[in-house]
Order: sequence, then structure tokens, then C-alpha cells
Amino acid sequence: MLFSTPVLTAADQEVLAGIEQMRERLRHQVQAHPAKWTSGLRKFLTADAVAASNSIEGFRVSTQDVQDLMDGERDVDVSDENRAETLAYQAMMTYVQSLHDVADFEYSKGLLNALHWMLQGHRHTRQKVAGQWRKGPVYVTDADDPAVAAYTAPDADEVPGLMAELVDWLNAADDSHPLIRAAMAHLHLVSIHPWPDGNGRMSRSLQTLMIAREGVLAPEFSSIEAWLGRSRHTRDYYQQLERTGATYQPDRDVSGWIRFNLTAYHQQAQTVQHRVDRSAAVWELLARFVDQAGMDERVITALHDVAVVGRIRRARYEQSEGLTLQQAQRDLRDLAAAGLLVPVGRTRARFYTEGTQFPEAALERARTPFTLASPYPND
Repeated sequence: MLFSTPVLTAADQEVLAGIEQMRERLRHQVQAHPAKWTSGLRKFLTADAVAASNSIEGFRVSTQDVQDLMDGERDVDVSDENRAETLAYQAMMTYVQSLHDVADFEYSKGLLNALHWMLQGHRHTRQKVAGQWRKGPVYVTDADDPAVAAYTAPDADEVPGLMAELVDWLNAADDSHPLIRAAMAHLHLVSIHPWPDGNGRMSRSLQTLMIAREGVLAPEFSSIEAWLGRSRHTRDYYQQLERTGATYQPDRDVSGWIRFNLTAYHQQAQTVQHRVDRSAAVWELLARFVDQAGMDERVITALHDVAVVGRIRRARYEQSEGLTLQQAQRDLRDLAAAGLLVPVGRTRARFYTEGTQFPEAALERARTPFTLASPYPND
């Protein structure tokens, strides 16, 4: 038995309508802008989702460092464990994102176990198998006292049947909105807890996949993992899961879980909208600056990354503009000589940040914080 999808309240319906409006606006806005800066934004949003989802599980790597690891950089100052977890999650998420427009797509036990192997295969042991249902009990321990089980998952012998039911549910159509179905899929999977480890990230990834399969926005613009990874929201996330029961109780009302997810969808859409607006505005400011300075327009990419992300590495600039190593090195060296960039570190570990002559207007626009509105104003 799975949880029943609750009926939306009038307030929920209003929030959902607002989310739809924002997502539709984002879709048109992204399609209308040049591919260069949208490509960079997509990479940033993917890295942000990976960093945030891993941070929920205690693997803390900055979004900037995740981007560098995704670019293939070797000299990134992270532990071997964090590097392995980041690259595994990025590989799985890359595949999840690629499934958004597969014509004959179908959910299956095999797909879910394969995704789990991509995520946890590097940790596979006889005690903690990857890519297979667990063989024994699993508990989510209390954050303050590991001797206390905050949640006890269903017995291992129940897992195959529950997962078969979930796969059937995933492949069946119903009248629920796709965003609501995605939130429920997350709850179903994390509550069944079918693997010894990695259940939280798998459940969040399944939600991202279902949103991406809806087809309104590219997967990078759809995930709520970055929102969930903020410390305050992570606490709320665990509290919402605890309210569904200390054991598997699928007959409980989960309206609070839906309301929590609608808040996440709404505020993440606001966040992405601000990032899109900011990224476009910064690109335009830098384009004018580069034109007036008589520089090649390709350097906008490097300057834009520095303003929006905080730094640029040679390899990323080289890949973004399709340059040779020598061309990329020369451009960055010239930008540094002009005081626009400052090199930090040596040789392979070097990156560049803003110099004293970097256009102030672009930095100010890039680094002005924004405010998120509550979708439920009476809360």
C-alpha cells in the first residue's frame, strides 16, 4: 500500500497556479536568450543541485568546487570521499537529465536499481549492496541522538512488493498535477527506503526526473534540490518526513508534505527567475563594456563567470568558447594584465577572480541579494 495523494486546498491550488505561471515565463525567457549564457547557467544550476543534495547527507562541497569537478578539474581542494560522492551523483544526475525527452521511456525496478548503482556503486559491499534491494532492516537515526531511530523502514521482505507497486504507480496516469505526482513519488520512495544507503538522494532525483519528464522546463531549471539543501529548509524537510510517521504508515494524511513541496517549487522558481534575470543583465553589461574596450566578445564568457559564479578556470573558459589551450591562456593572461582578473594559485590549480579594473556595475548587479516571497502569505 502506498500513500494516497491528498486533495489540494484552495490555497494550494492558488500556489500551484502561481508556480505554473512562473515556470511558463521562465521557459519563454530561456528560449529567447543566447545559448552561451544559458549554457553556463544550466551548468551552475546542475552543480548547485548536486552540491545541495549531497550536503543534506553530510558531503559538503561548494557549488564552485562541484562545477570544477564536473569540468574534469583534478586539483580541487576537496577530500577523496567528497570527490567520489560528487562525481557519482553528478554522473547519475546527468543520466536523469538525459531521460527528459526519451520517447519510449518507462519506469522499472531495473532503472531504479541502475540509478542507485551509479550513485552508490563505489561504496558497494556485501553489507551495503548497491543496485539491489536491501536484505535487512534500515533506520534513519535522530540527528541529536544516533541511538534513537527517528524512522524505521518497512521490513526487507516487504520491499520487493512495495517497489513493484511503486513502479506500477509511476507508469500509470492519473488526474494529479505532475508536480504533485513528483512530490508523492519522492515520499513513496524515501518512505519505502529500499536500499541500505542513498535513499534520500535517490528520492530527490526521482522527483527531479518526474518534473523533467513533464517537459515544461529543462531539468536543470526544474529541480528543488538546491532549495532543500539550505540548512533551514533541510531541517523542515526532515520534520515533514517525521510527521508522516516513525514507521511506514501509508494511511496517514500527507497534506503537510504537499504544502511543503509546493512552497519549495514556488521559492525555487523565484530563485531561478532571479538568477536568469541577473545572468542576462550581467551579460548585457559586460557585452557593452567589452565592445567599448575593443576586446574580443568571447571574453564576455570569462568575465561573466567571474561576476556570477565568483571565479573562472582556464579549462572551463576553453571549453565554453571552443578555444585552444594557448588561446585560452593568452586571453586570461591579457585580462589579468589589464587588471580585470587576478590569478589565484599556481599551475593546474589556478583560477581567476575579479581584479581592480573589473566593471563595478556588473559586479554590483551580480551580487545584489534578492528576497524570496512566501507563497502562503498567511503562514
